[in-house]
Amino acid sequence: MSDSLSIAFAQINPVVGDVAGNVARIRAARAQAAADGAQLVVFPELVVSGYPPEDLVLKSAFLDAIEQAVEDLAADTADTGPAILVGAPWRVAGRLHNAALLLDHGRVAASRLKHHLPNYGVFDEARVFAPGPVPGPIQFRGVRLGVLVCEDMWYSDVAETLAECGAEILVVPNGSPFELDKVGVRLSRAKERVAETGLPLIYVNQLGGQDELVFDGASFALDAKGEVTVRLPAWAEQVVTTRWHKQDGTWSVAGPIAPIPERDEDLYQAMVLGLRDYVGKNGFPGVVLGLSGGIDSALAAAVAADALGADKVWCVMMPSPYTSQESLDDAAGVAAMLGCRLDNINIGPAMGAFDHMLAPHFAGTNADITEENLQSRARGVTLMALSNKFGPMVLSTGNKSEMSTGYATLYGDMCGGYAVLKDVYKTAVFAVCRWRNGNFPAGALGPNGPVMPERVITKPPSAELKPDQTDQDTLPPYDVLDGILSCLIEGELSVEATAAKGYDDAMVRRIWRMLDRAEYKRRQAPPGVKITGRSFGKDRRYPITNGFTRSV
Repeated sequence: MSDSLSIAFAQINPVVGDVAGNVARIRAARAQAAADGAQLVVFPELVVSGYPPEDLVLKSAFLDAIEQAVEDLAADTADTGPAILVGAPWRVAGRLHNAALLLDHGRVAASRLKHHLPNYGVFDEARVFAPGPVPGPIQFRGVRLGVLVCEDMWYSDVAETLAECGAEILVVPNGSPFELDKVGVRLSRAKERVAETGLPLIYVNQLGGQDELVFDGASFALDAKGEVTVRLPAWAEQVVTTRWHKQDGTWSVAGPIAPIPERDEDLYQAMVLGLRDYVGKNGFPGVVLGLSGGIDSALAAAVAADALGADKVWCVMMPSPYTSQESLDDAAGVAAMLGCRLDNINIGPAMGAFDHMLAPHFAGTNADITEENLQSRARGVTLMALSNKFGPMVLSTGNKSEMSTGYATLYGDMCGGYAVLKDVYKTAVFAVCRWRNGNFPAGALGPNGPVMPERVITKPPSAELKPDQTDQDTLPPYDVLDGILSCLIEGELSVEATAAKGYDDAMVRRIWRMLDRAEYKRRQAPPGVKITGRSFGKDRRYPITNGFTRSV
């Protein structure tokens, strides 16, 4: 029996479907770990395919490529370097599993199949994978490793079985998406498993953005008492070798313990990484966005500059006759502080053309929200034209408060390839803007200093689609609105339960109706990074045709 073991945590950023690229990333991490003297390198869940692969795993050609890649990686381990524990979709007896595979001595030395398949929120693994049996430990260099694949750690049965079968260290490969405050939830589950089994635990999480999900890394190890003894930084790729020692029958390790980011920093870094990987992994040369002089577009521009670099962010101010000089000045101030290109394209001629074209059909009617929406759509068409002509992706700038209530225009401000603020409430927009103005995020490519004038944060928000307009003409104050929305969306509370928290009953009913009636808009909205526990999209699937909305 061994009394020492060197295990590397490979917190890397795979790309879904890029099997060859992921193999290269795995090999590079293994080479780094080998140089550090590691005997085993633990990679995240489904690292060979990228996570989550969704219906890609229904393609037999994809699974064939995965199996060939695993065989090639296994052949690598015939050398004197470390073994590797990789995740991959894996066919066993005609069924497809989410597997953790130990590659050692030139072969697939062991496999463990995920037992608990998540089928809630953004997860639907039960659609494509079959559950595996409750696993036993893997023998490795005289040490019995208990491998739990991601969700298996969230329940007690797998860990307890592994402990009963003689496991000495629990090893958990993960693809755990970010949401606010999830670090504490993960840690609590891990501590529960340690308390139940008396075994130390290794938790290796992936990094990177994948469509609407973003993975924060923040891998860690717990000793047999449940204390954090290793923690890798969030929001950064890392390959860290840890050295484990056995004394009095218990394994322990001491290593680097990175600090946990504060809440606003976590939120900001999630947006940055989500956008960076969406643009980069999909091959866009940069982004173009409407910069209005308001806080939402200013934050979207700042995130883009930090994610991509200012040279890849093209800002366009599109004034109308209702645009104030203050907004023109503030947009110019944001672009100057970020170092981004700013162009001015007046939409007045487009408004005039629409007025002339529709005049015979609108005769005898008064101007209303129709004309306001035409302004927004003229801006959307303008941005899409620039995107089509020159290639940058249109970045939508709407926030969750607007998306919740339908305070957004289809084919107008909602158009775009990605909505970076889609899951960020307006009150959080204010908070994170203040945070970014006073802090420089690790890894940011934008300026080391404030990113927007103070007036952008303090002035009353306005769409400026008619004279003297403010958001509060239509919506309640954002602290009230966001409180109600959080109850209705994240809390799934009833109107009555929400009103009982101190909100006006009539206001709650109005917001509830606005929320459900805007579902058809959200179905046509671009993707955006998941921040909260209940993002729009896979997290929240409500019917568009919904009679219950009208009955309350």
